[in-house]
Amino acid sequence: MFETLGFSYVGLIFLLMLFIPNILWSRKKPLGYSSETENKILVLLERIGEVSVCCCALLFSNFNLREWTSWSWWLIAAFLLMAMYELWWIRYFRGERKLSDFYSSFLLVPLAGATLPVLAFFTLGIYGKSYTMLLATVILGIGHIGIHMQHKKEIGFAA
Repeated sequence: MFETLGFSYVGLIFLLMLFIPNILWSRKKPLGYSSETENKILVLLERIGEVSVCCCALLFSNFNLREWTSWSWWLIAAFLLMAMYELWWIRYFRGERKLSDFYSSFLLVPLAGATLPVLAFFTLGIYGKSYTMLLATVILGIGHIGIHMQHKKEIGFAA
């Protein structure tokens, strides 16, 4: 498993699916949301993971479409996870946009707003046979999902 340097249009599509709803969210944050109490170690891991995942997604052509094999199911799974993420956002934006909505489950996936994109990029890493993406996604997941678990616990829900 070696990464091949080169632009990944699939990675770009995944990043657009990730960033567009987050940009919209930054203008419609739930009432009472604050990042002031976030664990600094989790924030550091999240930032390292975010930068690493973005770089991997764009700079390794391993993620681009190629001839169909049974391995291609991993790419389909990754796209399905990102589609679920988009549906979760649609539900969030159409709802009341409460804190409890932001930390909600979706189709049995807990903390879907944090978990689904991490799972999608991890699955993309499997498809691309990229150890670097897998490691970056694990680091991102520890930070991002950890922060969401912390917030959910703070608002009174069992994570």
